Amino acid sequence: MTAIYAVVKRLLASNKISFIITALVVLCATSSGDVVLSNGNYSWLLAVFTPFFFVFYDFTRLMHLGTSKKDYFSGCLISYVFLAFCISVVNTIIHLLIYPAQTVINLMDVCQWTKNGILVAGLQQMFFLLLVMVFLHVLLTMQPYWYGWLADAVLVAMICIFTPFASLRNVLAGFFRLIMLNGNAILHIGICLLLTAALSFGGLAVLKRKAL
Repeated sequence: MTAIYAVVKRLLASNKISFIITALVVLCATSSGDVVLSNGNYSWLLAVFTPFFFVFYDFTRLMHLGTSKKDYFSGCLISYVFLAFCISVVNTIIHLLIYPAQTVINLMDVCQWTKNGILVAGLQQMFFLLLVMVFLHVLLTMQPYWYGWLADAVLVAMICIFTPFASLRNVLAGFFRLIMLNGNAILHIGICLLLTAALSFGGLAVLKRKAL
């Protein structure tokens, strides 16, 4: 556990650029009109930026320091859980306290999470963001290999093939309704945890074959 804790500290410390960019966007972004986009939504950017740093910068650095791949991956997962919690707290607080006199579009409302109460909505947001970060981490880890390129091709093909045809488009939309636009808290959290666990096992298997 001591080694994993040290990995988590190094990962979070090396992620300063992601924190700075996200904070600047959250603080400086502006919207005009009667309906505005909540600045809290931009905190989700941290969930997108972080896996890039963990995979492309921290992996090589930590391997050279003698960190085991298992400790590195465990540290990444713990860091993602912590960041997902922090992002959810920030967006939830902004949603509750900012723009009290205006109609604000927050993704928690769009995804129908707030109808379950703000605390449950925060949990749904946290587990969804955790799923996003683990998915990006695994996808980025695969990129140097043929199965990474295959995964990219499959994702692009799904978008290109499923979008033009109504029946296939409904399948794709149904998938996003399950993992994101889902007001059923138990179902939504369960699916996010299940997919996160599956991706984590897959990511660990890919990592074991990854070379410096």
